[in-house]
Amino acid sequence: MTYHAWTLPDGVEEVLAPDAWALEVLRRDLIDLYRRWGYAFVLPPLIEYIESLLTGAGRELDVQTFKLTDQNNGRLMGLRADMTPQIARIDANRMQSEAPVRLCYTGTVLRARAGVAASSRALRQIGVELFGHAGPESDREVLSLMIATLRTAGVEGFHLDLGHVGVVRALLAPAELGAALEAEVFDVLQRKSHPDLEGLRARIGDELADRLAVLMRLNGTPAVLESARAALAGLSPDIDTALDELSALCDWLAGQEPALKLHIDLGELRGYHYHTGVVFAAFVEEHGRELARGGRYDQVGEAFGRGRPATGFSSDLNVLARVAAPREADREPAVILAPAHEGPELAATIESLRDAGEIVVQALPDRPLPDHTCHLVLNQSTWTIQDGAIDDPRS
Repeated sequence: MTYHAWTLPDGVEEVLAPDAWALEVLRRDLIDLYRRWGYAFVLPPLIEYIESLLTGAGRELDVQTFKLTDQNNGRLMGLRADMTPQIARIDANRMQSEAPVRLCYTGTVLRARAGVAASSRALRQIGVELFGHAGPESDREVLSLMIATLRTAGVEGFHLDLGHVGVVRALLAPAELGAALEAEVFDVLQRKSHPDLEGLRARIGDELADRLAVLMRLNGTPAVLESARAALAGLSPDIDTALDELSALCDWLAGQEPALKLHIDLGELRGYHYHTGVVFAAFVEEHGRELARGGRYDQVGEAFGRGRPATGFSSDLNVLARVAAPREADREPAVILAPAHEGPELAATIESLRDAGEIVVQALPDRPLPDHTCHLVLNQSTWTIQDGAIDDPRS
């Protein structure tokens, strides 16, 4: 295979205008949205020592992290594959507040491998995290802000998937499966493969296999929660608590967003090793990958010396822009072409137009004209805007 000097790595892309402008406008709009909700903006570094990136919530990211050696001291560093562990570190070590802390962030994250449903290895991640509150009110706030994010981006017709990792945790805890076998069980549950579960029956026991088989069928509308109560009754107080929390969240959403479609999946395991409670994700039917995802991950900062309740969500700006309906802010703006003329009156007119937010491009002598929508013409000693492009304003 022949590679050229300009060839980009697989899964890495560059974005040009006008798409790049649309992405930047979306980024600004979302950061402004989060600011109005009281979230402070932070910019974590692209690179950190590996112990920080893969501690706590970041352990699952080991295989996804590009690693390199710090030439100053020989320590191993990594390029972030997810910003959530960085935000947890910031709250634990830099905020030093017992009050709730609201943080928002955006930046590029790099993945060593493309995801199953996505070909990109360079994501433009954006999200929010709320630290210091363990009640349902903070889950509702974050979920509401995720919904507002999708609508600000122009995403229409999305639905929410809701789950609770407490159910799976409570079922698996008594079995004390080893790490390797637990990983196999996770894979089977994620794929909801009943034949593969039967293949694990001899290794995990009939009782656990039967309960997991029931769990894989517990997905659908919020009404499935009543079926879950009946099927899992008496197994664990933790399961009862998880189902109560999910039911309360569904009732609240029904009151706040009656037209929003909800889907319950009690076997959802994405982020299982660091999530501790309610988990949620947003989807549209024509796109196989989640548009945004999040949930509760209490005590995530323990690895950094200060564990606190936490909940949050994140999304990829690339994905949001790809599936969103066109917004007024994304339309190509008018470009005013000014002639290659050096005069104080023209310079003052150009400055005034730019100060007012207009895009003004001045022609350069003896060079092809840039694309433009209208142009400046001298009309009785006054420079005025005339609609329509012209062949050459320099003549």
